[in-house]
Amino acid sequence: MTAHTFPSSEPTEPPAAPQTLSPRPASRRVTDATTRMLHWLMALSFTGAYLTADGDRWQLVHVTLGYTLAGLLVGRVLWGWVGPRQVRLSRLWRKLKGLPVWLKSLPTVTSQATLLPAWRQGENLLMALAVALILAVIIPLTLSGYAFWDGWGGKWLKHVHEFFGNTLLALVLVHIGLIALLSLLRRKNRALPMLTGRVAGTGPDLAKRNHRILAALVLACVMGFWGWQWAEAPNNAAAQNALRINNHHDNDD
Repeated sequence: MTAHTFPSSEPTEPPAAPQTLSPRPASRRVTDATTRMLHWLMALSFTGAYLTADGDRWQLVHVTLGYTLAGLLVGRVLWGWVGPRQVRLSRLWRKLKGLPVWLKSLPTVTSQATLLPAWRQGENLLMALAVALILAVIIPLTLSGYAFWDGWGGKWLKHVHEFFGNTLLALVLVHIGLIALLSLLRRKNRALPMLTGRVAGTGPDLAKRNHRILAALVLACVMGFWGWQWAEAPNNAAAQNALRINNHHDNDD
């Protein structure tokens, strides 16, 4: 006998629809990882050096971060020579050459049609000027700090070092203020590309390669230098005591 099958009285559920992932919002890379690494390590080094400038307890940390800042400046200059086109120092210089022409054109800005282009050009020029001044001031700041630490001069050299430190702090605050102002005016986070390297929108990547390996190498060099300075801390402390004695004798004279 053949067995007969009877349909089930229970309702059958329809097959589940395949789950579709929502596509990621379109974005493009505008800043490579190496540039971002250099930028944030320089910001960290200067901030730490400024906060540890007063008092003898953190003097070795201050000196280590000062050396780090000088080395990162050299790295940024080299990267601005051989790196991607958008981070080249030659491009920064071309922007700065347009500053006198832009200043002369300001009296002719009399209508809405001329105001917007002048404002957009002014944004790029002011940002370029702030970056150039920051990089330039790091040179006398680190040189005067090294000279004072090595005992080349008396207390007057310390005052010179403090002057350039305060100058750099003012420039950094102006730089941050410009970014905040432009973010409010354009309703876009202008600091985000230096964190993620990307901006929203379609189009080709301005930074064709991310250079992650080189960024990791920069970080490894900095961490290695900090570790070496920590290992040499007793010798550096002895040099610091000798410097303090020399400065005391200079003040007595």
